[in-house]
Amino acid sequence: MKRNLLLISNSTNAGEEYLGWCQDLIKDFCLRHNVKDVLFIPYAGVSMGYDVYEQKVKKVFKTLGLNLYSIHKEKDPEEAVKNAKCIAVGGGNTFHLAYELYQNKIMKAIANRAKKGMPYMGWSAGSNIAGPTIKTTNDMPIIEPKSFNCMNLVPFQINPHYTDFFDPKHGGETRDDRLGEFIKIEPNVWVAGIREATALSLEKGNLKLIGRNNKMKVFRGDREAKEYTLKDDINFLMQ
Repeated sequence: MKRNLLLISNSTNAGEEYLGWCQDLIKDFCLRHNVKDVLFIPYAGVSMGYDVYEQKVKKVFKTLGLNLYSIHKEKDPEEAVKNAKCIAVGGGNTFHLAYELYQNKIMKAIANRAKKGMPYMGWSAGSNIAGPTIKTTNDMPIIEPKSFNCMNLVPFQINPHYTDFFDPKHGGETRDDRLGEFIKIEPNVWVAGIREATALSLEKGNLKLIGRNNKMKVFRGDREAKEYTLKDDINFLMQ
């Protein structure tokens, strides 16, 4: 397996700078793969706009010795993907991200590059689209993409920002309730709930949970949900 992936749950921890907690993960990932230039995909950034989003990420990446440039300023998005040395996909609204990737005809192009070994990193929505579909996103469907199908860089679904927090004053569904609905419909599909301050790393065919938090929660329709730690072997998710 040639894929080199860094799939981050969240960009910001409370009280910390943007991309603060995961800067070392990004820097080390790029160093290992000799990456200096990163093509950024800002399409999930609905609220702030692409220009502001690019500058926000570019400022952080510059401190890491990385040159970041955004696809929304490229004349030919497909050609930009073809020539990219590394791609980073930012968080925001997953439905809008998928919509724009299809509109610009680069969903498949990015997937093809990443499956051949081009380093790919994403956070939040950018991690969610690395799975087979966006069906386990937390976002509101503000726009209808061509398809819910995504890159299938990993064969399991991802739920970023996973939390099992239960507020007794709130009468709505918990995250587990919502993921339980998915695995009821898709009982043979694994779902990895990755908590804040964690990421999934796939390099040299080895899938690992990394980061500050010690646990992730895995769901599947034919068994009880189970917690896995940074020390556990989670490569069964790739089967």
